[in-house]
Amino acid sequence: MMEERVEDKYREGQDHSEASSIINGALDNVITAVHAVHGLTLLRDVLKSAAGQAVLHLLEHLTVSAPDPVALANAYSAAFQQLALAAQVDATSELSDAWQAHLAARLIDAGNLWSSQVERVGSANVSSTVRAQARRDLRAMQRLFSLDAQTLWRLTSAAVTPSMPILRNAWVPWYDLMPDVKQTRTTMRAALARQIAKSDDWATLVTPLEEYWSRYGTGSLARYSVLRWQGTDRRLEGIQYPDSIQLSSLIGHERQQSRLRSNIERFIAGLPSHDILLYGPPGTGKSSTVKALANTYAEQGLCLLEIAKEHISDLPHVATQLRDRAPHYLIFIDDLSFEEHETAYKVLKVLLEGTAEARPANMLICATSNRINIIRENFKDRGQPTQDVNWRDTMDEKQSLAHRFGMRITFATPDQQQYLHIVTQLAYQRELDIPDEQLQERALQWERQHAGRSGRVARQFVDDLEAELKYTPIPETATHPA
Repeated sequence: MMEERVEDKYREGQDHSEASSIINGALDNVITAVHAVHGLTLLRDVLKSAAGQAVLHLLEHLTVSAPDPVALANAYSAAFQQLALAAQVDATSELSDAWQAHLAARLIDAGNLWSSQVERVGSANVSSTVRAQARRDLRAMQRLFSLDAQTLWRLTSAAVTPSMPILRNAWVPWYDLMPDVKQTRTTMRAALARQIAKSDDWATLVTPLEEYWSRYGTGSLARYSVLRWQGTDRRLEGIQYPDSIQLSSLIGHERQQSRLRSNIERFIAGLPSHDILLYGPPGTGKSSTVKALANTYAEQGLCLLEIAKEHISDLPHVATQLRDRAPHYLIFIDDLSFEEHETAYKVLKVLLEGTAEARPANMLICATSNRINIIRENFKDRGQPTQDVNWRDTMDEKQSLAHRFGMRITFATPDQQQYLHIVTQLAYQRELDIPDEQLQERALQWERQHAGRSGRVARQFVDDLEAELKYTPIPETATHPA
C-alpha cells in the first residue's frame, strides 16, 4: 500500500501540464517560510537537529533566483537522508510526511526557555511576555510545517531535471520513512501530534503544549515512561522498549495492588505518600508489580526510574537532576539487600528520612527485597561476650533501613489453591483450550518439577503450555535416495 501511495504521488508529480503559477506560488511559500525563520526566538533550537538544518539548507537553495542544480540535488538528497535517520528515533508515526513528523516531534520534545519555564513553575505562572512570543514563534513554525513532501519534491525536480534529466527519476517524496514499531508513551504524544497537524492556527497550540509539558516534562527524555540511571556516565537514559506487563496479568495480589495504587495516586496528586518496600520470596511478583504500576499510570505522568543497587550512592545526584521536572518519578531499586561490610545503604537511609535539603516532591522510592531485614544480620549482632558492647544499637541500625519505608508490603508464596487459581486465570486470559482438570493436573506436575509454587512458576507453566498448544511443527523435508 505504501509503494502504491508513493507511486501515485510520483505520477502526479510527473504531470507536465501543471501550471507554472502553482510552482511560483509554492516558491513564494518557501521564501516566506525561510524569512519567518529569522524571527524565531524561543523555538530556534527546534530547528537545530541535523534533519532540521538539512531541510533549511534545501529551502535556502530553492529560494535563490537561479539555483545551482548540482548543489540543489545534493541538498535534497542530504535532507532525505537526515529525515530518514531521524525517523528511526524521534519522529511520530501519526504523520506520514517525514519533515512534518520530525518538526512536530521536535516541537514536542526539544527543550527551550518556554517549555522549561512551564515545567519548572507550572503553566499558570509562565511569563505573559514569554507566552506572547511563543504564539508568534508557533505561527512562524507553521509556515515551515506547511511545506509538505510533495511540494518540496516537485520544486526540486522542476529546478534540477532541465539541466540533469537523468535525475528525473532519482527521488520519491519522503513519505512513510518511519519503521512500523511500537512506540513508548504513544497515546498523549500521538494525540498532540495529530492536533498539531490539524491546527489551522498554531498560536492556539499554546495550551495543549503547556498541558503536555506540565505532565510529562520537556527535552529528549520526556517521550519515555521508563528511564534507567547509567551510573558509569552519571546520566539518565530512556528505555525504548519497556516491559509491557499489566496489573491484570498479576493474579492473586489484588489486596497488595489496591494499597499500592492508592499510594501512587496520592503521589501523582501531590498529596503525602509513602516510600515503598515490597518483600517476599523470589518469583512472587514484586518486580512485575512495580513495572505494571508504572504502565498503569504512565499517561498520568508517572515515570519509572530504575537504579541498580551498586549505584545507590548516586541517589543525591539523581535527586538534583529530577528537581523541578514535571513527571512524578518512581525510583525503582530491585532486589535490594546489603552484606555486613557494605555501607552504601546509609545514602539511601538519609534520602528516605531527609536531610537539611528537602527531597524533591516529585520523587518516590520503591524497593524490592527477598527479606524484610535488608541488611544482613548475624548472631554476633545480638550480643555475645567480648563482642560489641552496644550490640542493641548495632542491631537497631541494621534494621532501621526497612523501617524508613512508610509502606511495607509482603508478597507471600501462594498455597496450592492460590497457585492453581493463578494458572487458571492466566490460561483464561490467553484463551487456551484445555479442560480444567487436565490444566490443574499438569500445573501441579510442573510445580513438582520446578522450584516450588510461585507466580513466576505459574506463568512459566502457562507460557510453556501456550507454546505447546499453538505450535505447528515444521514439516520434515522429504529425502530422496541418491
